Amino acid sequence: MTEQHAHDGFVLPAIGLGTYRLNGVAGADAVSSGLRAGYRLLDSAFNYENEGAVGRGVRESGIERSEVIVTSKLPGRHHGYDAALRTIEESVYRSGLDAIDLYLIHWPNPGVGAYVEAWRALIEARECGLVRHIGVSNFLPEHLDRLEGETGVRPVVNQIELHPFFPQEEALALHRERGIITEAWSPVGRAGEMAEHPVVRGIAEAHGVTPVQAILAWHVARGVVPLPKSGDPERQRENLASTELALSDAEVSAITALGRPDGRMKGQDPAAYEEF
Repeated sequence: MTEQHAHDGFVLPAIGLGTYRLNGVAGADAVSSGLRAGYRLLDSAFNYENEGAVGRGVRESGIERSEVIVTSKLPGRHHGYDAALRTIEESVYRSGLDAIDLYLIHWPNPGVGAYVEAWRALIEARECGLVRHIGVSNFLPEHLDRLEGETGVRPVVNQIELHPFFPQEEALALHRERGIITEAWSPVGRAGEMAEHPVVRGIAEAHGVTPVQAILAWHVARGVVPLPKSGDPERQRENLASTELALSDAEVSAITALGRPDGRMKGQDPAAYEEF
């Protein structure tokens, strides 16, 4: 399994478990199941309203706390410095954990223009031990430039929409250059549509794996950390096993070539999209 390294030495495993809509008892059970299967990176957010279920799942899994990287994200409505700090505190309290390992700004919300203020709050939260590492989600190059230019602190992660129909080659190259780990949300996109594509199906059949496994292996081959969501133990194990699948350069290129100019699933362009 290929680890990904950030500019400051922070390390993420090759794949993580998405937890969107994994809530309550079922959500906690799904998190525990994923950890027991071998996941060590969990992705949540304040707006998912499941930080408590994620924390409970960690505690009930039997896995050492130090082995698990728990992620959460700051919502757009709390980008003000004081509001951001209170929200981060609440995230930690909800989780019931000692600290949150990785905390991200969920969207830049450039129309509001307070993401640098939010970033300063994340820096403070890291310095006082509420969180261990800080990053961003859905940030464009100009947003990354402004963060570092005004604070001197570079994110360790940028979590972005990335899948075969939207391969984000320019963003991925920029992140590599700056030592920022790229995470992919919705890594298999509309799974039905992508999984049925003849190119993906052909590669999957050649390796004796599922189309979803082929897509996840494509992410890993490109140095991207995908965050597939599943509460089903068997599917969790299948997704995890994709990290052991080695695609050829030609196969990786063939899947990348499926990219489309309008590849975003919901047209959520961070240059204009606002999330609160």
